[in-house]
Amino acid sequence: MSALNVQSKDGSQPLRILSVHNHYQIRGGEEEVRDAEQSLLEQMGHTVDIYEDSNDRLDSLGAIQTAINTVWSTQAYQAIKRQLKLYSYDIVHVHNTLPLISPSIYYAVKDSGVPIVQTLHNYRLLCPNALLFRNGQICEDCLGQAFPWPGIRHACYRENRMASGVVATMLTAHQLLKTWSKQVDLYIALTEFARKKFIEGGIPPEKIVVKPHFVDPDPGAGAGSGGYALYVGRLSVEKGIDVLLNAWKNLDGTIPLKIVGDGPLREQVIEATQTLSQVEWLGRKPMSEVYDLVGEAIMLVVPSKWYETFGRVIIEAFAKGTPVIAADIGAIAELVEPNRLGLHFRSGNAEDLAQQAKHLISHSAELNKLRLNARAEFEAKYTARENYQQFLNIYSQVFQLPEHIDR
Repeated sequence: MSALNVQSKDGSQPLRILSVHNHYQIRGGEEEVRDAEQSLLEQMGHTVDIYEDSNDRLDSLGAIQTAINTVWSTQAYQAIKRQLKLYSYDIVHVHNTLPLISPSIYYAVKDSGVPIVQTLHNYRLLCPNALLFRNGQICEDCLGQAFPWPGIRHACYRENRMASGVVATMLTAHQLLKTWSKQVDLYIALTEFARKKFIEGGIPPEKIVVKPHFVDPDPGAGAGSGGYALYVGRLSVEKGIDVLLNAWKNLDGTIPLKIVGDGPLREQVIEATQTLSQVEWLGRKPMSEVYDLVGEAIMLVVPSKWYETFGRVIIEAFAKGTPVIAADIGAIAELVEPNRLGLHFRSGNAEDLAQQAKHLISHSAELNKLRLNARAEFEAKYTARENYQQFLNIYSQVFQLPEHIDR
């Protein structure tokens, strides 16, 4: 009896899913999301098997073999074919294939007649460095290009022209093969902004749906009584750390700022703490402590300068009932509705960020209303239960495609 004919805990039909992911050398948000989704689906009675590889193997493979694998990995193709013969899978859900798994696995899956869904965690299909960001600002030079020459010229992938050339070749080869439009049944974008950007880059609009991330377990609302603003995230240029620190120079001690995270701009942050007494760097913290900090903060600040595909820290703030001051750019501007869930400031403008922070702390009634709205937004859109229903709807769409109805 196939998995589709057995009743799961909640009365729906359980599925057997193969989750595909190429791990990065440093664990990040994609891994967190993939693991959370696996856990959710398994809790609801479905079976999730894993096919994975890791960039920890790159040094042992060498440059030539890595380049070949990036464009087409015969090893991954054959491994997926073997895996699909072991069990009757209902769906293959892809998270990341670069560089070792490669797009070859789409063809292996298609040959087996199993539907493919892919989550678009970043802008890799449009941009060699996956960020649409270069030299401290938004860059769309490769968007819509037949061959992404700018990405090679600027060494956008790993700051290496040869590596960038390999990624550019992979993107171009599979664009010519129509891999992105023909081999994947449905893509999941994380926001409407990201969906529109992928459509602009050539993905058929009918193949992209929107499903956000979720927070589970529910951390519960905080009190917001800590008297400080909070930043949580990577300390890097695209995250707008320079904007954040310059804004707090303008605030002249008005609001304490706590910074949680680590990254390449760590020294810049440490230097700021030595000259700005109101700024405190806490380094990395376990998630339980982060939630406590978020819940007691007056506001969360998200000063990103790139097109975030989502912004998980924002919905974590909503779960704690903490309003967000966000740059008016990309997905984060979409998530934070101004004057209902927080405030916007002009992207890259430290003075405007400082003004918005001053406004929020000087209007207590408005702040309290924003806290209630933020928590309500989480309960309406970003719980595990709501996300699970969206999963079922998305998978059902794939099963209803003509080529999969009579599988």
